[in-house]
Amino acid sequence: MNLHSKIYVAGHQGLVGSAIVKNLISKGYSNIIGKSHAELDLLNQQATAEFFEREKPEYVFLAAAKVGGIIANDTYRADFIYENLQVQNNIIHQSYLNGVTKLLYLGSTCIYPKEAPQPMAEDCLMTSPLEYTNEPYAVAKIADIKMCESYNLQYGTNYISVMPTNLYGPNDNFDLEKSHVLPALIRKIHLGKALDENNWDTIREDLNKFPINGTDGNASEKEIKDILNTYGIKIRDNKDLTLNTPQISIEIWGSGKPRREFLWSEDMADACVFLMENRDFKDTYTEKDQEIRNTHINIGSGIDISIKELAETIQEIVGFKGTLHFNTEKPDGTMKKLTDVSKLHKLGWQHKVTLNEGVKKLYTWYTEQTHN
Repeated sequence: MNLHSKIYVAGHQGLVGSAIVKNLISKGYSNIIGKSHAELDLLNQQATAEFFEREKPEYVFLAAAKVGGIIANDTYRADFIYENLQVQNNIIHQSYLNGVTKLLYLGSTCIYPKEAPQPMAEDCLMTSPLEYTNEPYAVAKIADIKMCESYNLQYGTNYISVMPTNLYGPNDNFDLEKSHVLPALIRKIHLGKALDENNWDTIREDLNKFPINGTDGNASEKEIKDILNTYGIKIRDNKDLTLNTPQISIEIWGSGKPRREFLWSEDMADACVFLMENRDFKDTYTEKDQEIRNTHINIGSGIDISIKELAETIQEIVGFKGTLHFNTEKPDGTMKKLTDVSKLHKLGWQHKVTLNEGVKKLYTWYTEQTHN
């Protein structure tokens, strides 16, 4: 890429896409295209074709996707497989038809089997069954890894697939039903602290910025307490309290024992731009391979943490003095998900932002959003 190349970032307003745009701008790229859903419905094959024919982007970052946490993935199974397949198929095929020089496709490490060896290397793909709760989403992501590989092998295109680990950062999704675990914990613990301190200005500002199921800051205190209770931000019953027992409890699904890896979204964006600038499809496998497969690249830190440790870290950073309650009647999901990032390291990139530093940065970003 050169600084004047026409670059299309699909999903430029989301967590992943916005971080890529920010990174590109910081490096001096000046011809970046981004379209909101209202401007371009990527589910619409004809609209996508017309966009590519009109704009003729030279480089494409495919960051558009329907994403969510364990609840959303298990509840909206059909939506997750249909929408992700449709968007990805439209963009990849139109990139081929319109002569895109290079494409980088962003998937997810949920593509790996539930019982994958830890850490998960790229070659464990499709070696055993997937985690059931996010199987439709994972199947869509696997399909598009194979689509990129197949177009490269049949048509000589230059498409790279990367599989980021759990990401967090600016423009994250803080919806308590559909968000991933880290932003959901930040918001729940932030609201729990405000409730514990009887800080209704903070609670109302938060709900005005991000209403919960239609409940905003104009609702009554009872309505707000009821909706917070529904999402695990609970005022404990008087009969459960002793003199020194905190009044507010934050419910967290599962035992807290599962371990997860997290990567600051701006680190992920830096890795993606690095690969687009410096590496090609041919760098993702060895020439002696008789069967070219598993050419995707894990993007992560290679470091994991338990959900309990993560919640306690956020609790300390936020300054919440209540309790954390792990509801063991709810599912844990996969007990350990850690990526093997040796391939990425060999290609020349390593992460920079630690989890503790990243959580502090994201909490600062979130509170600035809700106070404006």
